Amino acid sequence: MKTLIISPTYNEGKNVTTLIEHVFTIDPDYHLLIVDDSSPDGTANIVKELQLRFPNLHLEIRQKKDGLGKAYIYGFNWALKRDYEVIVQMDADMSHDPMEIPAMSQHLRDYDMVIGSRYIHGVSVVNWPIRRLVMSYGANLYSRIATGMPLKDATGGYKVWSRKVLESVDLDKVHSSGYSFQIEMNFRAWIKGFKLKEHPIIFIDRTIGESKMSRAIMFEAVWMVWRLRIWRIFGWNK
Repeated sequence: MKTLIISPTYNEGKNVTTLIEHVFTIDPDYHLLIVDDSSPDGTANIVKELQLRFPNLHLEIRQKKDGLGKAYIYGFNWALKRDYEVIVQMDADMSHDPMEIPAMSQHLRDYDMVIGSRYIHGVSVVNWPIRRLVMSYGANLYSRIATGMPLKDATGGYKVWSRKVLESVDLDKVHSSGYSFQIEMNFRAWIKGFKLKEHPIIFIDRTIGESKMSRAIMFEAVWMVWRLRIWRIFGWNK
């Protein structure tokens, strides 16, 4: 099936080459879209040079840093306009192993969306301090209780979507970012009755560059799960 991998970037110049080379080593027929938020470190220029080597490498540059969620929505709309059947979302910092793409994509034979899960078989996280691990695990437990979604890892950002799911989700109404974006997108797919699958992965935290996590992103997630709970109970979608 025609597959597009979407990876948003902001100051990922030290990682983006490794990501691109790994993706096309797995399958040269994949298409990879880098959505760059005008990175001041020249990430986009590196991608432009690599486009000379990889004809299926695409680049879209947004004018400013505008959040992970909006970058993915941009990429999803880009994919739908170009008739991709399978859409993969993954981080550019190599914390998501591209080698899992084929196995995750295979699950679309029986499911509609696949989540690369860090917590489906215990805890599969490398290089995280215990404080961040406890925070992440707790956030997922909190999300599961508040929304009712049967997911062990609702905040993970490694996913494979069937086209029909993204066509059914009203992307124009999705405005959250970070953790809350991942939770909201999962919820929108689940509440519409699509079949979700968690596929076990090993998450290896970035060794190069800086994390984009912030307190604002975490607080947004805290409020988002209750908004989704209200939506589930009363049918609100605002």
